[in-house]
Amino acid sequence: MALDVRAIQTALAADRLDGWLLYDFHGSNPIAQQLAGLNGGPHMTTRRWYYLIPSSGEPRALVHAIEQHNLDHLPGTRITYAGRQQLDDGLTALLGQARRVAMEYSPDCAIPYVSRVDAGTVEAVRKRGVEIVSSGDLVQQFEATWSAAQLAQHQEASVALYRIKDKAFEAASKALKSGRRQTEYDLQQLMVEWFRDEGLVSDAPPVVALGGNAGNPHYLPSVELNRVIVTDEVLLLDLWGKKTQPGAVYADITWVGATSRQVPAEPAAAFQAIVNARDAAVKLVQDRAGSGEDLRGWEVDRTARQVLEGSGYGKHVLHRTGHSLGENVHGNGTHMDDYETHDERRIVPRTGFTIEPGLYFDHFGVRTEINVYRSEREAVVTGERQSAIVALL
Repeated sequence: MALDVRAIQTALAADRLDGWLLYDFHGSNPIAQQLAGLNGGPHMTTRRWYYLIPSSGEPRALVHAIEQHNLDHLPGTRITYAGRQQLDDGLTALLGQARRVAMEYSPDCAIPYVSRVDAGTVEAVRKRGVEIVSSGDLVQQFEATWSAAQLAQHQEASVALYRIKDKAFEAASKALKSGRRQTEYDLQQLMVEWFRDEGLVSDAPPVVALGGNAGNPHYLPSVELNRVIVTDEVLLLDLWGKKTQPGAVYADITWVGATSRQVPAEPAAAFQAIVNARDAAVKLVQDRAGSGEDLRGWEVDRTARQVLEGSGYGKHVLHRTGHSLGENVHGNGTHMDDYETHDERRIVPRTGFTIEPGLYFDHFGVRTEINVYRSEREAVVTGERQSAIVALL
């Protein structure tokens, strides 16, 4: 995505900011790297670089002499440094008369996905009389929003994930009915093959979790660590992937089955609670999108969690309600979170995210995960919503 300086300057003026200061050292700030077009390609970023987009006027860069051409593709002027005194002087010149700038910073590290600039660099900017505010909403607008092509790629990936989910439940059912031994890892590796067949890539293989393993939200079977899939257990599948085209964004779903003819009462009741929580969150998002009102990530999480707590399941909640989706499965947009953090960022149009309430117990876990895309005036669930645990026998 090309850096749209004019649009950024309009946003900066609206927020009464003097500029947006991008900074990176050795890949420490992937948001800045992405925005500056340094992800991938031949660039070496072993030295500190800064790029200031002012609210008016030309952008300006501060780059090391041995990597001075890294930002040549971006508009604006250049200051080159080599020694530390030149760096110090260069930063002063770069900031000029700016007194209020945005950086990848989050007060108290409330949103760690945004908090990418180290404390020392923050100190160096502040000692020049510059106030730093979070770039969180700017990042969303200029890095987390989806193009029409990305939305289409997400929808293709979503359809493929649902096909893989169906095949996985069918494979587990056939193995159980035939008495053939199948482990979580065996089923996971079948799913990995189906990912290849569907033209999907992922940063990790899917989760296949049986019984107590499903009670661990980040359990992942491996050759060394797995269970044989047996009857009368909960079987949870969590799978995420994207198409192989450059810039493609992820889809991410979770479904739950039971390796029995009838779903046991305890998991069934817990699953109904998370369905109610999920649907309450979706309704909130859709209502606010339809009215054009602002909605913050923490509000979605609080809405879902109040349903779970009201159903008596509060102590079985272990994570937030959802996360941003992007070119990484956990994107740089708003997370649905008032539990692990208090995400005050707005859910802006043309962004995608998950809604995935879960409940976790010693002997089972349940989670329902769907994807939502917010456009200018509506919010759409991009796949089927699971309404009950699937009985696999």
